[in-house]
Amino acid sequence: MSTQVFYFVATLSIIFSLMVIFAKNPIHSVLYLILTFFTFTVHYVLLNAQFLAVVNFIVYMGAIMVLFLFVLMLLNLNKETEPSKSPLIKIVGVIAGGCLVVTLIGSLKSASITSPLILKNPGLGLVENLGKELFGPFLLPFELSSLLLLAAMVGAVLLSKRDEVEA
Repeated sequence: MSTQVFYFVATLSIIFSLMVIFAKNPIHSVLYLILTFFTFTVHYVLLNAQFLAVVNFIVYMGAIMVLFLFVLMLLNLNKETEPSKSPLIKIVGVIAGGCLVVTLIGSLKSASITSPLILKNPGLGLVENLGKELFGPFLLPFELSSLLLLAAMVGAVLLSKRDEVEA
C-alpha cells in the first residue's frame, strides 16, 4: 500500500515540477511549485520524518512561496518588457538540456529496483529525537546559530532604517 502511495506521489511530483518549467504564466509556475513542495511534504510523512514535513509545509509552502507569489505580482511581468534572447543562449540551453537527458538516461539504466527499506529504528525521524540531539551534544552550535541569526536581523533593521534628515 505505501509503495503505491509513494509511486503515485512521486508521479505527481514529477508532473507538477514539469508544469513549473513549462507554464507560460509565472504566477502559475509559482502555484505549481507550491504543489510540488506539498508532494515533498507527503514524501517526508511517508519516510516518517514528521518534523521535516512540518518545516517544509510551514517555511517553504507558507512563507517563501507566498513571498515569491507577491513579488511576481508586484513586478507585473509582461511579454512586451521581456528582452529577446540571442541564438547563442538558445543553443547553449539545448546543449545543456541534452546533457541532462543523457545523464538521466544513464542513471536510469544503472539504477535497479529493490525492495523498500525497512527502518530498524521506527522513531528515527521524530521531533523528540531531533530535540534530544539539538539540545544535547549540539547545544552550543545551536545557540551560536541563533545568535548569528539575531545579529543578522538587527543588522538588517539598522541597514533599512532611514536616517532623519536634519533641517
